[in-house]
Amino acid sequence: MSCFAAFQIMLRYAELGYTYTDTPMDLSRRGFLKGSAAATAGLVTAPLATEMLNEQKREAVGHDIVAMFNALPGEKALKIVAPFGSGKSKVLAQFNAEKRLFVASADKTFILCEALRQADSPDIDAELEAKTLALNASVWSFGSPTFNPPNLQGIVSERTTLEAMITRSDNTATDMILKLVGADNVRRFIAGAGLNNTLIPDSTRALTGYVFGATNYLTLTWKQLMKVVEGSLVHPFLNDVETFASSAEDFVSYYSRALQGEFFRHDETLNEFRRILSLCDFIYLVPLPLGVSAYAKSGNADIPGFHARSIAGGMFFDDRWVYFAFMINWNAPADDDPDTVNRFFDAINRSLTLVKERLSR
Repeated sequence: MSCFAAFQIMLRYAELGYTYTDTPMDLSRRGFLKGSAAATAGLVTAPLATEMLNEQKREAVGHDIVAMFNALPGEKALKIVAPFGSGKSKVLAQFNAEKRLFVASADKTFILCEALRQADSPDIDAELEAKTLALNASVWSFGSPTFNPPNLQGIVSERTTLEAMITRSDNTATDMILKLVGADNVRRFIAGAGLNNTLIPDSTRALTGYVFGATNYLTLTWKQLMKVVEGSLVHPFLNDVETFASSAEDFVSYYSRALQGEFFRHDETLNEFRRILSLCDFIYLVPLPLGVSAYAKSGNADIPGFHARSIAGGMFFDDRWVYFAFMINWNAPADDDPDTVNRFFDAINRSLTLVKERLSR
């Protein structure tokens, strides 16, 4: 064993609470592999050496991931965490993890979670199918590719509405669920989970009305909403009144518990939560790595001068979990900025693919 390797092992033993009085050169000269002690020393140091090598690889991966996102414009935040066999979690990469950014529809996961908490039961699938909601002008909102106002109205099941909210990030569906479960109840759930950087609006209609300067943003009708958006933006999307905001830290903390069922009483509810999150279209648009079970919610916003993208969730492979959050807010004058979006998506794909390769058996 080289002097340097012996010194590394001595440092590792010190981290674990053991002490040495020998110098690295003494340790190297004695060799650790002499006489009857050789077998015992080998059994102890080999796993430590392997662990140290793995730790170095994980740190290198983290540096590579952060470098990818550092190259992007605007404000960025990310965190990737993987639980290990000891029951502890290892941060594989993080950057601005505590920073609150506008995350758009990624926050709809909290609305989904509270809706399922309120319906939590062994028969949750049947209950969600039986519960019906009104789809009409009282809940129509922009950004609704599934419920398509004002062309679609009628009665829809809660389950279909939840799926629309996650699969296509339908804003009308979101306002229908918020009307059912109560925005303040979602906020209480968020606060109870200790997610101090997370904010949700009273409704997506209220958010739109507020940022475009409507004084009656809480009571806007559909006709008034269509009129108000003809004006200019008055308030930024990231604000303290009506917004979708969070941090990478909050998302990872939440998903590491929610995807394990901490917020539900019944396994059936956890299964439904996972099922709906597996439908998120950004899982396939980014895409996330092949060969994983992925559960996530994304968000996007584009207006001239401001753009946002986000995705957070968890992925499962080889009997292990990885939780992640990626967020970016940036300024660009055009209606959209596909170059930055593609670079952001590519960085996510490469990051999570790298993590999967490093952690796979």
